[in-house]
Amino acid sequence: MKNGTRDSALQRLLLSPLALLLVGPVFSARADNYFNPRFLSDDPASVADLSGFEKGLEAPPGTYRVDIYMNDGYITTRDITFDKSANGQQLEPCLTRAQLSSFGVNTLAVPDIVAMKSTACVPFTRLITDASSRFDVGLQRLYLSVPQAFMGRQARGYIAPELWDDGITAGLLNYNYTGSEVRSQQGGVSNYSYLSLQSGLNLGAWRLRDTSTWSYSHGVGVTESQWQHTNTYLERGISSWHSRLTLGDGYTAGDIFDGINFRGVQIASDDNMLPDSQRGFAPVIRGIAQGTAKVSVKQNGYEIYQTTVPPGAFTINDIYAPGTNGDLQVTVVEANGSTQTYTVSYSSVPMLEREGQVKYSLTAGQYRSGNTQQDKPEFLQGTALWGLPHDWTVFGGTQVSNNYDALNIGVGKNLGDLGAISADLTQARATLSDDTQHQGQSLRFLYNKSVNQWGTNLQLLGYRYSTKNFYTLADTAWSRMSGFTVVNQDQSIQIAPQITDFYNLNYSKRGRFQATLTQQMGKTSTMYLTGSQQSYWGTGQSDEQLQLGYNSTIGDISWGMNYSLTKSAWADNKDQQLAFNISIPFSHWMRSDSYSSFKRTNASFNTSSDLKGRDASTAGLYGTLLDDNNLSYSVQTGYANGSNEDVSKTGNTALNYRGPYGNTNIGYSTSEDYSQVYYGLSGGVLAHADGVTFGQPLNDTVVLIKVPGADHVAVENQTGIRTDWRGYAVLPYAVDYRENRIALNTNSLANNIELEDPILSVVPTRGAVVRADFKARVGMKVLMTLNHNDKPVPFGSIASYGEGLAGSIVADDGQVYLTGLSPTGQINVRWGDASNERCTATYSLPAESQALALSYASAECR
Repeated sequence: MKNGTRDSALQRLLLSPLALLLVGPVFSARADNYFNPRFLSDDPASVADLSGFEKGLEAPPGTYRVDIYMNDGYITTRDITFDKSANGQQLEPCLTRAQLSSFGVNTLAVPDIVAMKSTACVPFTRLITDASSRFDVGLQRLYLSVPQAFMGRQARGYIAPELWDDGITAGLLNYNYTGSEVRSQQGGVSNYSYLSLQSGLNLGAWRLRDTSTWSYSHGVGVTESQWQHTNTYLERGISSWHSRLTLGDGYTAGDIFDGINFRGVQIASDDNMLPDSQRGFAPVIRGIAQGTAKVSVKQNGYEIYQTTVPPGAFTINDIYAPGTNGDLQVTVVEANGSTQTYTVSYSSVPMLEREGQVKYSLTAGQYRSGNTQQDKPEFLQGTALWGLPHDWTVFGGTQVSNNYDALNIGVGKNLGDLGAISADLTQARATLSDDTQHQGQSLRFLYNKSVNQWGTNLQLLGYRYSTKNFYTLADTAWSRMSGFTVVNQDQSIQIAPQITDFYNLNYSKRGRFQATLTQQMGKTSTMYLTGSQQSYWGTGQSDEQLQLGYNSTIGDISWGMNYSLTKSAWADNKDQQLAFNISIPFSHWMRSDSYSSFKRTNASFNTSSDLKGRDASTAGLYGTLLDDNNLSYSVQTGYANGSNEDVSKTGNTALNYRGPYGNTNIGYSTSEDYSQVYYGLSGGVLAHADGVTFGQPLNDTVVLIKVPGADHVAVENQTGIRTDWRGYAVLPYAVDYRENRIALNTNSLANNIELEDPILSVVPTRGAVVRADFKARVGMKVLMTLNHNDKPVPFGSIASYGEGLAGSIVADDGQVYLTGLSPTGQINVRWGDASNERCTATYSLPAESQALALSYASAECR
């Protein structure tokens, strides 16, 4: 009972005769609050020492997971240790200097805090004038209040570098294997295989990575097998500079100069280290497949993406492109061997930086390409962007090589409602492979604009004009003035290069126009347009690429129309595709309370035409199965006709399973000309101090989940990810320099397992393997009755089992709920600080208790 409420409580008590009997024993001439244990028992000895609660404590000292609020604004959720205050009347949080800094407190402004050890609890409420803390036990919230004069000017979402986790020492391996067998009606058999291996080693802040691929193709009389090493590099973050150091194979940013691959050393700004509120683009690739097709994406001569798509329009929006510039070459290989190739432009939006921010890059090394027809000149490159007041940005850079020099200077401006624009000029001197020298200029304009009230987003409008004698650093690396860029053809037997692989330095690039437009049509429809045109000196022809589409939903029904056009300057014909698709979920015809597995099934229809007489249509079903929705399937049937009006029936079926130890897929497609079986296996392997853990394919940054002794526990909101037989699992992706919430699904826990906390947070650095170590009590759950000297142990006693585990409070009649108990063991009980106010109970549980969700037992405490 608090002092402020004691008088009103007395008035209520005095209104009844019973109060006359109670007032005396409760308030026996004391100035402080006093709780009479006789309210709970006639025997005061049967009640534990509750003096702490008499003084105002609402909970015992210990560690609690709380929501933290700073000056009434939510910051984060973390485990915080609370101790008794000096007067014992409340709980005070134990916050270290790093924690206070992460909450936005300018600890450098308080010398006494700076002088303390980094691991010490900072008594900030005494060291900072007018600072306070309040722990709301009921809501599990910690409210901190610090005067603005002592708060640092931190951006929203800021996380102090002291809280960034470089992770554990670990070895990583990613594997992705795909294969297929194609049989023609004439009896010919072709086999294709592709294996990608990405290995790595983490040691402290250092990251070692290596990528290699193997491709195999076997046709009638032709067999090809090739290993290709893609890259090896060593890198680490430099948090104090918000930068990243790379040694080995890397790529330059494409914001000022064209992005290029190199082998050497680079130090550059890493914007991922900035909070989201302080940060300012891989493109979406669209296409149309006539049948089940393999889609390959290359950049700068290296294959960076590969997948198999079903017939109809497809969208690839999960590509990870190496660098922020460099056109993407998309190749669609149909099962019958026909190939469609087109280029997707890829470049950055207008260069703008926030006021005071500087983005830089310094690179020294050797030009590196996947093309054997290019040399490896050494070069130096430096670029910088500087944000100025009034929404201005100035930028520039230089490139220096034996046969090439370039200087760039530019300016960008945020025009407010008018959008954003940038302009820059590059002056270059180049010596080509025929020893001719050239000097030229290239002028570029970029524009970005969103009209929210119209739902219009002009994501990128760009134009570059280059004089006849302007060349890039990559142009000077060619060993010949003309030829083909083909290096190898992974998974395909190709007699001649595609026309899009042709290059001729005598026809230098002239003008390039590109645009990306998205228009919202009402609440449920979107229209998009992307296009580019590249003209050349010495010819009136140009490369052209256009994608136009309309996507919409009507209730739960989705449909879309797509059109694509591709033309090469060196080809006379144009490749066009027109497609329509619609998808209707079975739930559209079912009751909302239905639990049928068909509720996760969709019906689809796709049709496409190349506008030259070749058409294809498919209809089918697709959906997911199993409790975790980790088994997906699709079944399709249709037809395709050629330009000579021959009609061929087609069919396709596929299964894709996402499991805790990796992913696998298998499919079968057929037509009147061929049949194809395709399959794949992908996953990740993580070697760490506690052993080896298998999982789904690993991204750059991953989380090792550790729940010792808890097998087959599901990770919340993750498809197919569960702990293995030892209690380990790999979450294959995490966001760099951000707080990642890792939660376990408590419904998947076995009866003999209980977690102290099913939710943890980690803040990994880029490329880190961070560990989320969950504390699990593995053992029986028991409602134990504890007696001492033939009486129940005092009410409010603390009973604990196991070292380092929090205790449980004893209720009436000596009963306490305990988890994680072994069949035999000891329970320590304490109800005061004196030596005679504690005891130890030895127990032994019957064997049949291990199969029960809750057991009952009793033990004598001595």
